[in-house]
Amino acid sequence: MSEKIDKIKEEGKNKEYDCIIGLSGGIDSSYMTYKAKDWGLRPLVVHVDAGWNSELAVSNIEKIINYTGFDLHTEVIDWEEVRRLQIAYLKSGISNQDVPQDHIFFSTLYHYSIKHKINYSISGGNIATESILPNVWHGSAMDAINLKDIFKKYGSGRLNNYKTISFFQYRILYPLFYRLETIRPLDYMVYDKKTALLDLEKIGYKKYNGKHGESVFTKFFQEYYLPKKFNIDKRKAHLSSLILSKQISRDEAIEILNKPSYDIESEDQTIDYICKKLEISRVELDGFMKVENRSYKDYKNWDQKKELLSLAHRIFKKITRKSITISH
Repeated sequence: MSEKIDKIKEEGKNKEYDCIIGLSGGIDSSYMTYKAKDWGLRPLVVHVDAGWNSELAVSNIEKIINYTGFDLHTEVIDWEEVRRLQIAYLKSGISNQDVPQDHIFFSTLYHYSIKHKINYSISGGNIATESILPNVWHGSAMDAINLKDIFKKYGSGRLNNYKTISFFQYRILYPLFYRLETIRPLDYMVYDKKTALLDLEKIGYKKYNGKHGESVFTKFFQEYYLPKKFNIDKRKAHLSSLILSKQISRDEAIEILNKPSYDIESEDQTIDYICKKLEISRVELDGFMKVENRSYKDYKNWDQKKELLSLAHRIFKKITRKSITISH
């Protein structure tokens, strides 16, 4: 990993920034930003505010930036567009209700990378805590074809300011022509979440209650919407990853799973906040919870394009191998 860090520094030495980091305020991205300072990197730190930041997330981001001294650019997304897009997703009946937030988060990073001529994105994604996630639970949040079709069917108005990333941009233009590369340093080191949290707490960072406490909507979606509507408890995937990386025992995981996925005492309060923010009634939300469960595949998506690109890649590799064999 040290060689990759040195390469990033060398290629970026004449630029204002040598890399970009998306900071949500969660432990993984916060620790990644924290470590970037130790490694001597000069990142542009970007936070995307889609309207659902918890107060603690705002405080934690401030603590990270104060400690590192990095430049922070906060992109505030047009709330009215996000609101209408999220209602469209609730009406669609698909499982992954976090797409409106996730897509704009990553698409903004790409747009900032191009604007500032940054080739490397440093991600807090990691195998240690995210190695297990069944594909059948959701499609890709980067599938703009899927997003636009859902909004076309259930949305209202236009998405004039919500910046999407097309399949061509995401799979071909940005990685091949702009040479944008995502690096996941936590995969090259022993990443223990408890140790990371202890380091972050030294600079004033405070722990969330749950995996995604930085986003009010994500917490609602993962701990309430998925279990109640789809019988999907994402804690099983998260905890299984921690078991495999030996950060908790199976017995500890079972003990956690025996507790409700949602804090029952604050459930009504949170749901009232969600409804008020989305400008819908509790009755409307309850109606969305009863909509027929659907898959992202019930809407237009990029799966066929992915298969064709994968086929083209395999053919290209096969031809290249043959060419190398003949030349020798």
